[in-house]
Amino acid sequence: MPATRADLMAKLAELGIRTTTHEHPPVFTVAEAKAHCGHLPGGHCKSLFLKDKRGQLWLLVARDDAAVNLKALARRLGVGTLSFGRPELLQEVLGVAPGAVTPFGLINDAAGRAKVLLDRAMLEAEILNYHPLRNDATTAIRGQDLQLFIVATGHAAEVIDLDA
Repeated sequence: MPATRADLMAKLAELGIRTTTHEHPPVFTVAEAKAHCGHLPGGHCKSLFLKDKRGQLWLLVARDDAAVNLKALARRLGVGTLSFGRPELLQEVLGVAPGAVTPFGLINDAAGRAKVLLDRAMLEAEILNYHPLRNDATTAIRGQDLQLFIVATGHAAEVIDLDA
């Protein structure tokens, strides 16, 4: 069974990571998130669950306004093509539903199936905002604490420049 929001908060507390969570109606798009969360301080982000043609899974985490060219990203990674992972695979690996993709889902990827890509420009914001495993809330975390959390889940994150 995937981790719950309470499990996530307990893990963050165990790591000494302080967060703030704001409740809001469920949001499924960046535009909907801006309507309910745009007033929150910090960088607003999006997460994309991707799969390459060989079956490798990728979690790309970027600013919500970052342009993501999947063809260019695939070339840069040397993986041929990238496409969005099926909802069933997303649920299986990260334990979240479409619309709730988040780096916090790595708590559910004990097998380390997803490789993590973090947008360099996103990390320039002191505070970053992500869904806490569900899309009816937003959790603010410091960028360095996000990276600490990612390492604690057994993942390594590659920082990339999406603007390059």
